[in-house]
Amino acid sequence: MREATARVAAVIKARRHKTSSGPKATGRTTRKGLVMAPSKPYHPELIKALGDPREAVEYLNSALEDGDPEAFLLALRNVAEAQGGVARLAEAAKLNRESLYRMLSDRGNPELRSLDALLHALGFRLAIAVEDRS
Repeated sequence: MREATARVAAVIKARRHKTSSGPKATGRTTRKGLVMAPSKPYHPELIKALGDPREAVEYLNSALEDGDPEAFLLALRNVAEAQGGVARLAEAAKLNRESLYRMLSDRGNPELRSLDALLHALGFRLAIAVEDRS
């Protein structure tokens, strides 16, 4: 499962740095007249894997280690989707659904209190660790 987490972290990083906005020829690349099969979308498999709380914890920690708040919020959105959706989590966390959607948006800037409530509703908690400075 750690390999899956590493692959997902790589996808998050790759997704952030778009180099062009033009259409891609994914799955239509030809070589000597042969058409290659289209690639399999990763999102359904990711959501399925994040249904496991241990996998979700590894995924969120990997996103935190990246140091990019946007990557962490994307990871948190994916975990929220896998754990039953934002509406169910808003109810469990006793947060307003619209506020939770805004908090998890690309421009989201959650307060510590809201983030703690959301993580608690997911069955997780915040933790502090010593930074490895070697």
